[in-house]
Amino acid sequence: MSERSSMLGKVRRVLVGKEKNPLDKKIFHNLSLIAFFAWVGLGADGLSSSCYGPEEAFLALGGHSYLILLVGLMTVITISVICASYSQIIEKFPMGGGGYLVASKLLSPSVGMISGCALLIDYVLTITLSIASGADAVFSFLPPHMAEYKLGAALTGVLVLTVLNLRGVKESVLPLVPVFLIFVVTHLFAVSYSFLTHANSMDTIIGNVGEDVRSTFSQIGFLGMLMLLMRSYSLGAGTYTGIEAVSNGMQILREPRVETGKLTMRYMAISLSVVVMGLMMSYLFYDVSYSHGKTLNAVLFGRMTAGWGTAGTVFLLVTLLSEALILFIAAQTGFMGGPKILANMAVDRWVPSKFASLSDRLVTENGVILMGLAAGVTMVLSKGSVKYMVVLYSINVFITFTLSQAGMVKLWWRERSPKWKRKMVLNGTGLLMSSFILVSVVMLKFNEGGWITLVVTGLLASLALFIKKHYLNTMKQLRRLNSLIEAAEISIDDILPDNIPEKNDPGARTAVLFVNGYNGLGLHSLFNLVKLFGGVFKNYVFVQIGILDAGNFKGSEEVEHLKKEAEKEVGRYSEFMSRQGKYSEGMAFVSVDVISEIDKIGSAVREKFPDSVFFGGQLVFSKETLIDRWLHNYTVFAMQRRFYQDGIPFIILPIRVSA
Repeated sequence: MSERSSMLGKVRRVLVGKEKNPLDKKIFHNLSLIAFFAWVGLGADGLSSSCYGPEEAFLALGGHSYLILLVGLMTVITISVICASYSQIIEKFPMGGGGYLVASKLLSPSVGMISGCALLIDYVLTITLSIASGADAVFSFLPPHMAEYKLGAALTGVLVLTVLNLRGVKESVLPLVPVFLIFVVTHLFAVSYSFLTHANSMDTIIGNVGEDVRSTFSQIGFLGMLMLLMRSYSLGAGTYTGIEAVSNGMQILREPRVETGKLTMRYMAISLSVVVMGLMMSYLFYDVSYSHGKTLNAVLFGRMTAGWGTAGTVFLLVTLLSEALILFIAAQTGFMGGPKILANMAVDRWVPSKFASLSDRLVTENGVILMGLAAGVTMVLSKGSVKYMVVLYSINVFITFTLSQAGMVKLWWRERSPKWKRKMVLNGTGLLMSSFILVSVVMLKFNEGGWITLVVTGLLASLALFIKKHYLNTMKQLRRLNSLIEAAEISIDDILPDNIPEKNDPGARTAVLFVNGYNGLGLHSLFNLVKLFGGVFKNYVFVQIGILDAGNFKGSEEVEHLKKEAEKEVGRYSEFMSRQGKYSEGMAFVSVDVISEIDKIGSAVREKFPDSVFFGGQLVFSKETLIDRWLHNYTVFAMQRRFYQDGIPFIILPIRVSA
């Protein structure tokens, strides 16, 4: 290994941490999150929306502020219905996947792809908006002349969270726990204090609500009042973003996953409902109104602590600072959910397969990096403007909500399982609510810039269709190679006519061929090897590395199954060559990365067969483009470089396809 690569490796270890052993029986327990930590990592997005969701809804009512009580009740009902309906999704899809998997399995793969693309855009906006909002809140405490550094600070926030998530899910969540708890405690205290000190005025508040309803009705009529309520309700839709994150990230939850997921959903539903409804009511208790340069929450807490002296100043500072910091934490939902969606789509070949790969820290590294880069670019293009990004936000999540609920309604209608009517009513109610909010938000935000979100989502979906078509064409070409399996024994006889079994001679020339399953691709490589060097080698060793990725890294049982399958596949090659009179054996390994296993494999093989030459097959397209290089795995070239560095010969066998 070169000095430069060694230095880069040391820097990576400092930033990201040491590699983890995927074969460790305790690894899944150590990596997984209990419900509390899942609530922190996945629930911060929802709770952070209380910093702007209730404000959006309240200000949309204009002078009819007491109607916020009705909007608050509608909001709490919506939170409860969406959380309950997603709990049913968790039960039916315990291995995760959320809106993407539900729509793919229950509606169609193409509809699932649209749901996944919508959610990816939403997660990028979650990261960008949350960090930008947090930067706004922090810089509101600083002198005005420092505002020029706000964008740089926001980009630094994106970078820090990216590095934390490269270290692993639990490592990225644990540092956030104290800030999350401070936010919860301060806001629950503020809401409780508000209710306790204004308990005697509840009758007055309710009376004012009734009076506001009557006056609004007399001014603009029933339809006008209904439209006003619906507008306020829809503009507060950012409150519901993040609810779907638990169903997307079930793989990271502690066993029993379903119970942990449902408990996390309850934590989210209760905490979000209490904080949102409590803040809306407190706006009325303290007669809060818009103040330029301040959030409604800042005005509320300022009035609440006005007579507390020094303690009030400290509480106000800590509470507002916790709001700023939890907005940073809310970005964690995007970093946890986005790579999971990318990985699931990569397994289905809607996006490049490399996004399903795991790093040596057992995280979907490529997905984390892409989400960080996308958020950084969005931050720069929007110049960190929260006002601009909030227009783009919350549209896409309701595309996913709507498609998920539609899929579940179809499932219950088709299965007619026990209590199916009750379950269908719950998901049906969620479908109606999500559809209404989606249509309303699109109509209200479209001309203000919401169309940008829809256009970007459409472009991403078009790219996914192109990638899928390319992979399908390549698969057709590879299926033609699979015809070699049937003709294998006939073809090999023409090359190796002598079927007299040879004795095991470890010191003889040995061909070591890397394969990936017993298929036409591997047999094509073997036939080329035999055709070119048939008289040279006495021994044949077949090596297969079972690659752990987001599609199969779901439990220790899956890891064991992957290794057994790899052993079975190389065993078939070994048996095949043994029938041709050649000494042969197979070796199977399991890893998240082929290159990381090269040293181990090279040592193991050359210790037993000192005179070895390594081979690997590589697809070659008739008209290779940058897209081909981007979508396909060129690991064999990296393997060759690694072997060459150790002075071991490695020969690449080209396999030409016309895709």
